[in-house]
Amino acid sequence: MTNTQIRLAEITSTGYKSELISEARVSLRLAIPLVISQMCETGIYTVNAVMMGLLGTQVLAAGALGTLAFLNLLFTCYGITSAGGAQAAEAFGANKIDQLRRIASGQIWLAVALSLPAMLLLWHGDTILLLLGQQESNVLLAKIYLHSIVWGFPAALGIMILRGIASAVNVPRLITVTMLAGLILNAAADYVLMFGKFGLPQLGLAGIGWATALVFWVSFIAGVILLIFYPKVRDYQLLGNLHQFDKQTFVKIFQTGWPMGLQWAAETALLNVTAWLAGYLGTVTLAAHEIAFQTAEMAMVIPLGIGNVAITRVGQTMGEKNPVGARRAALIGIMISGIYASAVAVIFWLFQYQIARIYLDINNPENIEAVKTATSFIVLAGLFQIFYSIQIIIVGALIGLQDTFVPVLMNLIVWGLGLAGSYFMAIILGWGGIGIWLAMVLSPLLSAIILIVRFYQVIGNKIANSDDGEESQLILTQKV
Repeated sequence: MTNTQIRLAEITSTGYKSELISEARVSLRLAIPLVISQMCETGIYTVNAVMMGLLGTQVLAAGALGTLAFLNLLFTCYGITSAGGAQAAEAFGANKIDQLRRIASGQIWLAVALSLPAMLLLWHGDTILLLLGQQESNVLLAKIYLHSIVWGFPAALGIMILRGIASAVNVPRLITVTMLAGLILNAAADYVLMFGKFGLPQLGLAGIGWATALVFWVSFIAGVILLIFYPKVRDYQLLGNLHQFDKQTFVKIFQTGWPMGLQWAAETALLNVTAWLAGYLGTVTLAAHEIAFQTAEMAMVIPLGIGNVAITRVGQTMGEKNPVGARRAALIGIMISGIYASAVAVIFWLFQYQIARIYLDINNPENIEAVKTATSFIVLAGLFQIFYSIQIIIVGALIGLQDTFVPVLMNLIVWGLGLAGSYFMAIILGWGGIGIWLAMVLSPLLSAIILIVRFYQVIGNKIANSDDGEESQLILTQKV
């Protein structure tokens, strides 16, 4: 190798490292407010659960049924609209502000269209829960909760859409502020309406639903006002086309997004089925499974926020006609999420017993077996959240590329195999709860590998067809 070639390699390596660092900084600036926003969103439902617990065990169980139904439909609808966030980021990256306005308005119109049937399903959720074999007394209480919180569904979906729009134009902190305020307001409103303070009627479980619905609407309206009047984005008039229905944009968002809605629905259903399977194996296994899963779920808050960053950054760089930058953005997301998830897995492994003790009183002899079983599940939960975290990032990157149908199809097959594997290992082979968790670890691992291959295949084709990629610039430099 000549001195010129060595120098060129050094310059290229230095430039690549510099670009990685620059991308990491941009991603982290987006990630911090998005992660905080995700924590606040999760925190609202956590606060609700704590408040339900104050009303008794049965109220907590019934409220959990209602919350699960609400979240299943909410995330399914959000999955469908999420493609609009990627399209908005791409439009912003390409400096096509008119198109950005049409996309933002199209997402809101789609949210309205999806909310109506979702609210109808929630209103009749008691009938569905009875068909699923839930206890009638719990279902009657869940109905009370659903009939109150259902009115906040459009606003809850709207907040998630506003978060994507704000991220697309690099001001995610606007929605983070509204979510932080909403979390505080929700706790206060829960207490006031539950127990009938300040002369208001005592509404109990229904009060929690009404309080959360109110908070969703306050947060949504505040988010709209901020996006309209905040100086940095005021001139964009992001919601300026809301009075116009753009059929073409509406259809494009739906066509790109419906596979993601299907994936969210399938993944949620699968996780529910594994819980039912654990319940089939006995109360101890179910309790231990729930401890491990809830622990893993809490750890997923940060990767979910970073996944939203991947959608935004990949979309923005594609709008800039920079597929190499999109590949770099995905790599940074995977690295950040992978490092975080690995650290969490080590914590799970080192403190498995202490974590299990958080949920159950070890001084009660009836809990000893459940705690012991949970410790082995928690170790596997650490591996599960590593692979699932990486999958979340790569799914976000694929949404950013607006490549959804084929990845979702492959993912559904993988998760289907995971479900079959859970049953085979847990029941047929007789491995019990360990079999369920082994399948839960293998499913996201296989899914992550397949989706990473898919992403690099798609982005590789885009780079090869791009005249503005970094490879083209390198060739030009070599010629000079």
